[in-house]
Amino acid sequence: MKDLILQTNDFVGLTFWLISLGTIAATAFFFAERNTVAEAWKTSVTVAGIVTGVAFLHYIYIRGIWIHTGDAPTVYRYIDWLITLPLQAITFYLIISAVRKTPSSIFWKLLIASLVMSAGGYLGEAGYLSAIIGFVIELGGLIYIVFELFSGASNKLVSGSSNRPLKIAFGSMRMIVAIGWAIYPIGYLFGYVIIVIDANTLNAIYNLADFVNKIAFGLIIWSCAIKNTYLSKR
Repeated sequence: MKDLILQTNDFVGLTFWLISLGTIAATAFFFAERNTVAEAWKTSVTVAGIVTGVAFLHYIYIRGIWIHTGDAPTVYRYIDWLITLPLQAITFYLIISAVRKTPSSIFWKLLIASLVMSAGGYLGEAGYLSAIIGFVIELGGLIYIVFELFSGASNKLVSGSSNRPLKIAFGSMRMIVAIGWAIYPIGYLFGYVIIVIDANTLNAIYNLADFVNKIAFGLIIWSCAIKNTYLSKR
């Protein structure tokens, strides 16, 4: 058994510590700031805080596993991802609907696709499906989300809007999804199907990816909310 103290030369352990601190700080910030934005934007900022709050609780638990055993199986991460990825996906609907009328079909498309993505990865890594089938389902869910954000109804609504902060936020958030979320199925492929990345490296990659995918994602939402609140008061 490893020492029950995080070692200074434990890079992976330090990344667990980094995201634990980052997510609790972001959670406190988002909930403090929700009352400074216009009513239409409070839900989006609240969801950003819930995402980082769930991530914080998850990382406290998984960091403890790492310190005690020197291992943090990826399958545990799906407890976090099954909650936070769908919440982040529907935030696209929330920020658009804060500016203009938005069909509920966008909400359901993004929610279901993100659940399929997360569930496919979990079922594959937990052994309920073959590794290849799990990977295909996970990747398929991501591809559908990226398609919707770049070519679907949500993209068309934002493109037709004159709200510049919304356009900037939407563009930045969808790039995080297209690039940052792609790390999850790629990590699955190379760490679980083909196995060319060791578990320690994969844990560090996932930790740093979550740091950006959750905290930066939320900060973009907050920035858009603040700018729109300012515009509404002019």
